[in-house]
Amino acid sequence: MRPENIHATALLIGERGVFITGASGSGKTTLALTLIGHCQQHGLFSRLVGDDQLFVEARAGRLVCRAPTTIAGLAEVPGLGPRPLPFEPACVVDLHLRLLPAGQIARFQEDASDDIAGCAVARIDLAERNVAAALPAVMARVSIAPFP
Repeated sequence: MRPENIHATALLIGERGVFITGASGSGKTTLALTLIGHCQQHGLFSRLVGDDQLFVEARAGRLVCRAPTTIAGLAEVPGLGPRPLPFEPACVVDLHLRLLPAGQIARFQEDASDDIAGCAVARIDLAERNVAAALPAVMARVSIAPFP
């Protein structure tokens, strides 16, 4: 079976893969770069896997994603275009961050998951274009500073 091409951004935080989806302009790249910077400031490994387009497929019941070769190691910077970054070639996805309009986000969310390429992946919904609100939610969910 061929991998599915999905409009998304992915990164590694420690050994956990984080998959970010949302409409164009919703802040996927900005959130990923902010998370990478925050983690690096706290001595935690973090690295881009892919930005804008990802190939996803099920492997042994887990969701694996990778960037297409043509854009591997590039992140789109608004107004400047693609810029190179250190990257990892692939990751196993542990968490799906879904960026939505603020009015569609529940204040308190119950545990949720999505089926992506036949794999159940834990999901949290976050307000698009709001890194200030998203950052603590993600930090708490993946237990990074300041959350134990």
